[in-house]
Amino acid sequence: MAEEQRAAFDPKKSREQEYRETTQGKAVRPRDASTLIIVRRDGARPQVLMGQRHADHKFMPNKFVFPGGRVDRADSRIRPVEDLRDPVARRLLARMSGKPSELRARALAMAAIRETFEETGLIIGRPATAPQKSKHADWNDYFSQGFAPALGTLDFVARAITPPYRTRRFDTRFFIADAETIQGDPAKVAGSGELQGLHWLTIADARDLDLPNITRVVLDELDERLALATAAQASRHVPFIYFRNGNAIRDAIKD
Repeated sequence: MAEEQRAAFDPKKSREQEYRETTQGKAVRPRDASTLIIVRRDGARPQVLMGQRHADHKFMPNKFVFPGGRVDRADSRIRPVEDLRDPVARRLLARMSGKPSELRARALAMAAIRETFEETGLIIGRPATAPQKSKHADWNDYFSQGFAPALGTLDFVARAITPPYRTRRFDTRFFIADAETIQGDPAKVAGSGELQGLHWLTIADARDLDLPNITRVVLDELDERLALATAAQASRHVPFIYFRNGNAIRDAIKD
């Protein structure tokens, strides 16, 4: 939470107490969302793609973030040329709120690809084997490039739910993809303008930026994960961060 937001709370009270008094204890239901961490490994140290949110955004203004956003209904209606790998699908289904379904798990990954294309212009996919159309304009722009999403290139590396005292809440799944899976030149990024100043950054450089707290946690997880051998990365537990009674809980999603 930013300092100006912290100042709005009585320091003698917990944020949870303050939240309950101001909202009569009615927490906003978190919406499914997805984020994609793209990693380049063609330099001395791995780099990740990040951009800065505009100052006029109501949610996390000016913060540096990975591409991503909330899941849209259209994301569950897109056909991939390659589905999620079984271990990824299982972990997405584990502890899924509401009624778990493979369709919802697939939609989470689809949203990460769609939002990344919208915000950066980068395509995670393979040549389409059949034409597709969507009611979502961004998907149609994506399809016009002659590609379809390939979900098998994604790994699920973290999950976090926004604290209950926020007016906007998201249940966000963080995916990771290697820049080598991108169609075209990953050095050339250009999107809708929702993220300004897109940059490839080492994890050390990213830590010096104005980041949401959860992004720092994910960067730490990413740093540890990338230091492991491929087999160890695949078997690593997925950290799950949520809040209970005003306290942050770090749990793990396991196979």
